[in-house]
Amino acid sequence: MAKQEEYVQKEIENLGKRIRAVRKELGYGNLDSFAYENDIHRAQFGRYEQGEDMRFSSLLKVLKAMDMSLADFFSEGFSK
Repeated sequence: MAKQEEYVQKEIENLGKRIRAVRKELGYGNLDSFAYENDIHRAQFGRYEQGEDMRFSSLLKVLKAMDMSLADFFSEGFSK
């Protein structure tokens, strides 16, 4: 795998880890309840948390549900 592809894959995995961490910080023990309460398809949300690639608009929807800005979200857990 090329260095650029490795970087992209690592950061997508970090994105999933960060989404999971924030969900738990918000008091949601499982992804099902968070997805249901915020009108996000449960299976799709699960894929986001597992580090699968996602559209930017989907990330914005998740962050809106988390009441979090892009700056706050990306302030932890990513390469600088």
